[in-house]
Amino acid sequence: MNLLTKGNQPRRILFFASATHVWSDLFFAMLVPLLVLMREDPELNMSFAQVGLLRAMHSGASAVLQIPFGLAAERAGEFWLLLGGNIWVAASFLGIAVASSYTLLSTWILFGGLGGGTQHPLASGLVSRVYDDHGRSMAVGTVNFAGDLGKMAAPVVTWLLAVPYGWRTTFRVVGLAGIVFMLISVIARRAVSVGGPVHIQSGLAADDLPRVRMAAYANLSVVGVMDDAVRAAALTFLPFLMRDRGMSTEQIFGMLFLLLAGGAMGKFVCGWLDERYGSVRLIWGTKGLTALLLLVVLVAPTISMAPLMVILGIGLNGTSSVIYATVAKFVPPQLRARFYGIFYTTIQVGSTLSPFLYGVLADWFGIKVTVVFMGLATGLILPVSLSLRRYLMESNRESMSINESVNY
Repeated sequence: MNLLTKGNQPRRILFFASATHVWSDLFFAMLVPLLVLMREDPELNMSFAQVGLLRAMHSGASAVLQIPFGLAAERAGEFWLLLGGNIWVAASFLGIAVASSYTLLSTWILFGGLGGGTQHPLASGLVSRVYDDHGRSMAVGTVNFAGDLGKMAAPVVTWLLAVPYGWRTTFRVVGLAGIVFMLISVIARRAVSVGGPVHIQSGLAADDLPRVRMAAYANLSVVGVMDDAVRAAALTFLPFLMRDRGMSTEQIFGMLFLLLAGGAMGKFVCGWLDERYGSVRLIWGTKGLTALLLLVVLVAPTISMAPLMVILGIGLNGTSSVIYATVAKFVPPQLRARFYGIFYTTIQVGSTLSPFLYGVLADWFGIKVTVVFMGLATGLILPVSLSLRRYLMESNRESMSINESVNY
């Protein structure tokens, strides 16, 4: 099935990918605010390291099946895999809600994380193919922005449900609602021509990619690992820093909402700016801002935390839209599903390891020292990203050469 169809089809596909991303990121972001309440549950009695381990397992498990899902999408298409993956994660919430020990809780979180491997590689590969000729960065940025709408909803949902009814009821209600929504979404199958296999040219394989693009892909993956590590650690432990500063549960949820709202704004704006100002400049701007503000929030007065969270969110999450869209600059359209799968799997090494490692640091040295380490680690992304300039220039020259040959 050719996804480059006429009329409203690309917009419908973009809407479908965005809708599933809203739910997927809601599921995964729910754990962030609820971990504060779960750690205070005497039945679980968790340390910071155990908190970080739960977050690491949830994120890391989603990387396990991303490559198989990416390969499966080339033959079966994305539609059923995207819906099925979200149902899988939603079902795990019902198990989390009744887990009576840390062992059972971690088992259900690990199980749910596995189902999360469908969303990012499939949605990004799908949308980047549909908008390959025009507006690719903007379209990928839109999908990322939609995911952050789900992240923004997480602290609101937890405030509405967890404060009066507890964290277990919150998981139960959201899990059931997610399953119902995905089942209802089956009716969109006829309206959205998505789900057919990608026809790969005979003999075309990863080894056929120009060497410069493979080197660029590897370098971009390193930047992605570092970016994902900082984002996962900051989202996991900033709520505990706020608690350490004496903020109430309601205030923490409010600050998380502002942080994630800033992240959504950053993803959308950076996807738009990437086509105008270039990837490396935006990586420096967003990650330089993040490194600075992670240190500022340690000493800033409480009254200034609200605007700081919005600006920090822009820097923390905005980089991802730039990085994800840049993958498509180094990989041909017919191979993007598998290479996005490999890319998302690779970068989740960062989000898998960092919450646990920073959790150990927090147990040893305290939460404030841990946030200082986060700021310093974020600053290391800046020099590493500089090498991308050469690859992007060579890729642009190659694209111009191909276009001139076609026009000739």
